[in-house]
Amino acid sequence: MPSHTRCPTSRIKARIPASVALGIALISILILKSAWAMDAEELAGFDCVIEPQSTVEVSTREEGILEELLVSRGDLVSAGQVIARLNRDVEQANVELAQARAELQAEIDELDEALAFAQREKDRMDKLSQAKAISATDKDTATSEAKRAALRLQQAHEQRRIAQLELERARRLHENRSVRSPVDAVVMERMMSPGESAENRPIVKLAKIDPLHVEIFAPVETYGAIRVGMQAEVTPRYPNASAHRAEVVVVDRVIDAASDTFGVRLLLPNPDLQIPAGVRCGIRFLSDQEQERAQLRQ
Repeated sequence: MPSHTRCPTSRIKARIPASVALGIALISILILKSAWAMDAEELAGFDCVIEPQSTVEVSTREEGILEELLVSRGDLVSAGQVIARLNRDVEQANVELAQARAELQAEIDELDEALAFAQREKDRMDKLSQAKAISATDKDTATSEAKRAALRLQQAHEQRRIAQLELERARRLHENRSVRSPVDAVVMERMMSPGESAENRPIVKLAKIDPLHVEIFAPVETYGAIRVGMQAEVTPRYPNASAHRAEVVVVDRVIDAASDTFGVRLLLPNPDLQIPAGVRCGIRFLSDQEQERAQLRQ
């Protein structure tokens, strides 16, 4: 009977997929690395625009005439800084009147003395009543008078508290006539002049320029190569400008079909406010290796 040699086909089939998978994985890694190297080269030379982080048109909800405008175009302002004032003669008079009422002390001193007298009279009547020297009516009268004196003094203190609250309200209304900057910013434009009515109108336009936004429109072919968190070198287009490091914070998820581009925003620190906004720039995205080296240097 002829012998049959069993071919180890099943074992070969089991080994081949594993080796093939390993080879595919290695090839894929090499392809991805080479693709990224290509992307890093292709992601250079984009045009961009440096813009303020935000612009604010500062107005006031108060009605009145603009009395003072304390800033000019190009001035740097801090958050909370007074930049304009409305006419506040009426509010100043109300503050002074409320302050006078809140500081009235004579009435309280008088009622305090009246209460002390009524209390002494009540104590005296209590002793006389114990000695059966006065009627119950006289005792009750003295007791009632002491209570009324205490209530009058309490009412005076309450009125004084109300006057203090009215003073605080008058001061707040007076303060509202001062217009303050909501952010650290630079003045872009004076939109009103003293003497004009400020009702529902912007007074100044401010630009917040630390940090700055760098906006680019990248071709759709690079979608996926630019990722949030990537670093880039941004060079403003003006003489003797140096490159600055920025970080991708937004990659649009909607492609503009008309231009086959998508928007990318980077955040550019500007702590010394030396980089102007509104200027065109060039940008070069850093490769993973460059970013790793930069992190090590930090």
